[in-house]
Amino acid sequence: MPDIRLIVAGAGGRMGRTLVRAIGETPGLMLAGATEGEGSPLLGQDSGVLAGLPPNRVVVTSEVHPLALAADAILDFTVPAATVRLAALASETRIAHIIGTTGLSAENEKLIAIAAQRSVIVKSGNMSLGVNLLAALVRRVARTLDQEFDVEILEMHHNKKIDAPSGTALMLGRAAAEGRNIDLAQRSARGRDGETGARKAGDIGFASLRGGTVVGDHTVVFAGPAERIELSHKAEDRMIFARGAVKAALWAKGRKPGLYSMADVLGLRDF
Repeated sequence: MPDIRLIVAGAGGRMGRTLVRAIGETPGLMLAGATEGEGSPLLGQDSGVLAGLPPNRVVVTSEVHPLALAADAILDFTVPAATVRLAALASETRIAHIIGTTGLSAENEKLIAIAAQRSVIVKSGNMSLGVNLLAALVRRVARTLDQEFDVEILEMHHNKKIDAPSGTALMLGRAAAEGRNIDLAQRSARGRDGETGARKAGDIGFASLRGGTVVGDHTVVFAGPAERIELSHKAEDRMIFARGAVKAALWAKGRKPGLYSMADVLGLRDF
């Protein structure tokens, strides 16, 4: 079976370098390209060396379109503006687009959904197996417990993260909302400060912590009368997200165009 050819967007970033390493250690995959934005000081450098590997002769470039014409998928943990452009490119060239970017706006999401009409897009706030299992559990617990159990989501990340709540926290919030059959946008409580009044029954609360080099800690608390259930996941290495993205790229091969998630990849949609 021929190698699946993958492009890594943002190859000079922390996740990009981790993706390059993950591709290098996975049989059946080939690094077909490594990109960074125009003006990046990393342009022209060897992506293998940047990832802490021996030279692989795949140099970092800002020209994505020529790479896409000879690739099967692009792995993208970048920023919303870049992700929207890459989704349009994936739609044009009919390659799969694996999206781990967080902080996407409603308009970004709309444009990605349009692109998915012509290409396979797998998008998730978190690509790890553990977090996606956690989301499935949160959905099931939220469906089982009534509104006497308040839902609170606590997340902590490193001090360089630029969006809050994290994409994973929002993913877990959506899972809880789906379990309760409510609209998260209408029942989300964030940034409590000062005299806020009593907690509104049925709301889903979020709290975000930032500091140090924490890869990602998430806890969903179901707090009821005289008892509390806590479901947690702690990420210790970014490689778990890279391996999930690689798994998604393998799964996407030969699929019909559409917008998918890691729940589809892992067979958790009906859990």
